[in-house]
Amino acid sequence: MYQNELRALKKAGRFRERKQFDTHLIDFASNDYLGLANDKKQFEKLCKMFETYQVFAPKASMLVNGYHPVHQAFEEKLCRLNGFESGMVVGSGFLANMALIDALVRKNSILFMDEEYHASGMMATGLIKERVVFFKHNDSEDLRKKMAQHQAKRQIIAIEGVYSMSGEICALEIFKIADAKGALLIVDEAHSSGVIGKNLLGVFEYYDIAIKENHIKMGTLGKAYGSYGAYILASREIVSFLENRAKPIIYSTAPSVIDTALALINLNTVSKKAKRYRQKIDKRLKMVEEILGVKRETLIVPIPVKSNQEAVQIQQMLIEKGFLVGAIRQPTVNAPIVRFIPRLGVSKKHLREMLRLIRDTSI
Repeated sequence: MYQNELRALKKAGRFRERKQFDTHLIDFASNDYLGLANDKKQFEKLCKMFETYQVFAPKASMLVNGYHPVHQAFEEKLCRLNGFESGMVVGSGFLANMALIDALVRKNSILFMDEEYHASGMMATGLIKERVVFFKHNDSEDLRKKMAQHQAKRQIIAIEGVYSMSGEICALEIFKIADAKGALLIVDEAHSSGVIGKNLLGVFEYYDIAIKENHIKMGTLGKAYGSYGAYILASREIVSFLENRAKPIIYSTAPSVIDTALALINLNTVSKKAKRYRQKIDKRLKMVEEILGVKRETLIVPIPVKSNQEAVQIQQMLIEKGFLVGAIRQPTVNAPIVRFIPRLGVSKKHLREMLRLIRDTSI
């Protein structure tokens, strides 16, 4: 039924499939930025934590009886660290973006979204087509112009703290525009929390921005926090509104208790050892600059390539040498890249070897 479409994807070098890679490969492809996803000590802490609980699964939505003490403890910890009034755990980053956009962009509202926002946000805009305006990527002047052209009772801006494919940090000026206009500002911090900022708290800390009632921070547990799930931090009013209007929250089983507990354990570790992690991240970024001549402020390193086929070929070459990187093609990106993460779960020795292989490859 879909044979022609699949053939076209293969011909264009865009065909993808799930794979289980050799576990002996040195992993530079995953978003496990701090190496917590395979830390057995953290898992042992998780097992010990659940000796005190009688319920291990959510059983229902959070608004029925699926809201577990672990969910609340995680939310409260995040709020204290990040300076927000209230928060809630969500099943995934995809659901968090769907919840925010579907619920908050009401009648007489306009959403101004960065044209390179995550696919989950893009999908959500399909529900509000007449109320969304896209602005040029990370372009504060284009945002300012679009906001002047499209007046509304409520203006909402959606950006990412760090963009997942380019590793680019969002522009500080966009925060200033949101505050000056009184617009709600949604910041997807999936790739910035746990990576940037003095204490690894993300882009608000990176820019030393005081949290205001128009700020909304969402992020995932499946990247720096080494687990699965997501969260939303905002004012009490907005969180209460989401509890009453956000369909992915109202009609979904509450997030996994075990995954949330693991994220809480990892969050505690990151907050205690932030200075040490910050130093390790900086050392790896320095190695990338010294060997590849590429200066980065985040742990996402994209290498442009000429074609989809070349991206796959370079990935395969590195696999044969014992290293795994991402071969990222359309529609995830406009032009193909080889993407790697100099993550803390890998030794500096292995990072150095992989960087030299990339350097010596005629890309």
